[in-house]
Amino acid sequence: MIPTPDLSHLKREDYLHVYEPAEDTFILLDALEEDADQLRASHPKICLEIGSGSGCVSAFTGTILGPSSLYLTTDINPHACRSTKATGAQNRVSIEPVLGSLVGPLRQRLKHSVDILLFNPPYVPTDSDEADIAQQDGDIAGAWAGGRDGMALTDSLLDQVKDLLSPQGRFYLVAVKQNDIEGICCRMLERYNLYGEVALQRRAGREHLYVLRFLRHHTC
Repeated sequence: MIPTPDLSHLKREDYLHVYEPAEDTFILLDALEEDADQLRASHPKICLEIGSGSGCVSAFTGTILGPSSLYLTTDINPHACRSTKATGAQNRVSIEPVLGSLVGPLRQRLKHSVDILLFNPPYVPTDSDEADIAQQDGDIAGAWAGGRDGMALTDSLLDQVKDLLSPQGRFYLVAVKQNDIEGICCRMLERYNLYGEVALQRRAGREHLYVLRFLRHHTC
């Protein structure tokens, strides 16, 4: 069993501004652990996490894969970028955070280069204006306010995934039942030829959480 990253350096004050790892974080860690052998066998060079928050997920990925991969993250929240860097150091994983929305300034540089793409998005359905304000403020509300159907940011990233993934790249997405899991998978296959499946699912209180795994769909 791969240990959960050490977050003892983060204090209560940090979590006033940075999303504290919760069930949606842990289901993503569990999905990555289940795929650990496949991930190692693919020898990924570049791992990118969108919205890294505390840095827990990227630190965990680094524990699985070791120092041969480059670990990049983005977040709109400067507190999250600092926390991510600190979490990497605490767990002996070198993580390079970039302040920005979604792929931001890395988009062109990473075209067809990302071997592992990770996104635990803000998926709570909210008023669209509330989600927009949360993104503009660059603080903790941006970690949960998901706009209409909880899909505002997810929709934006889904349109970029095909251009980001390397030929053997994998995309892991956290979602909830209300996000329309089947619809997401159909959309990615029909529009972008990316095959999606449920890597893991579980109930957490009132939420039904999913981790979706996407790969390029190679036809004969």
